[in-house]
Amino acid sequence: MKIKTSLVVLAMAMGLSTSALAQRVIRIVVPFGPGAVQDTVARTFSNELGQILGASVIIENRAGAGGTIGTAAVAKAAPDGNTLVLAAASHTLAGHLFAKLPYDPIKDFAGVSLLGYSGYVIAAPSSMGVSNLADYIKQVKSKPKQLNYASAGNGSATHLGMASFMSKAGLEMQHIPLKSTGDAVNEVLADRVQGVTAATIGVVGFRQDPRIKLLAYTGSKRSRFMPELPTVAESGLPGYKFDSWIGLLGPAAMPKAEQDRINNAVQKALADPAVIERFKNLGVEMTTASPDEFQQILRADWDNAALIVKSSGAKVE
Repeated sequence: MKIKTSLVVLAMAMGLSTSALAQRVIRIVVPFGPGAVQDTVARTFSNELGQILGASVIIENRAGAGGTIGTAAVAKAAPDGNTLVLAAASHTLAGHLFAKLPYDPIKDFAGVSLLGYSGYVIAAPSSMGVSNLADYIKQVKSKPKQLNYASAGNGSATHLGMASFMSKAGLEMQHIPLKSTGDAVNEVLADRVQGVTAATIGVVGFRQDPRIKLLAYTGSKRSRFMPELPTVAESGLPGYKFDSWIGLLGPAAMPKAEQDRINNAVQKALADPAVIERFKNLGVEMTTASPDEFQQILRADWDNAALIVKSSGAKVE
């Protein structure tokens, strides 16, 4: 009782209300390093989300093992809505890619709020001298296992996106796993690797950069953010498609009322004109859904992820 009274007195002395001392803190865990797609997205709307919820929203980067370290921490966190993970397609892909995971990507999580979708772009260093995806495929085929591609880590969507593309095109390249999409793109810019499949958000700012050549978009139709870029299917690989949902997940036992409360706050934040403009600049197609609808999306993506991993032939022990 004395400690509580002292805190109240201290707060009053500092000009703070007692409610300020008890302000809720919500951690959004980003399971990849700074500069990764999830990291950038989380920071795009976190301030607005905190204001709506009357909470302090903290972004916590916990990179490693293709995003599974940070994700595992959220699976084991208290289901009070104060610990969430900003997840993407790598979440469901990991369940089929890794031989063992300390969590179940579906059963151990509650889909709190869908944020949108991001397509991917296949890119290469300009030094390769290729002008389109067909040229790129031809050159890589002429040097089997001699060229490298970078990704945001084993099990990441950038890993599986490139692996599934190579499987479809009959290519063989060495995989260089890094900590974030930003790191992977930087390796292309520095001419140290010969390829990357990065989310639109990771390359949209380099459209005019002479060091990198954006070759094709992985969605089923051209991106409205980069309409000049042909799809992979248009470029000679009909039927190829790879994109990613982006959303907030919480521990499975998170109360439905708390899921709904955060979901409503996210929808309000995403309706803010400033946030809409930021997402547009990132090349993210904003889309919201209820927690139940998002859970259905996760289950459907789980089945699709199995097909992607199988077709790519990729595995992580």
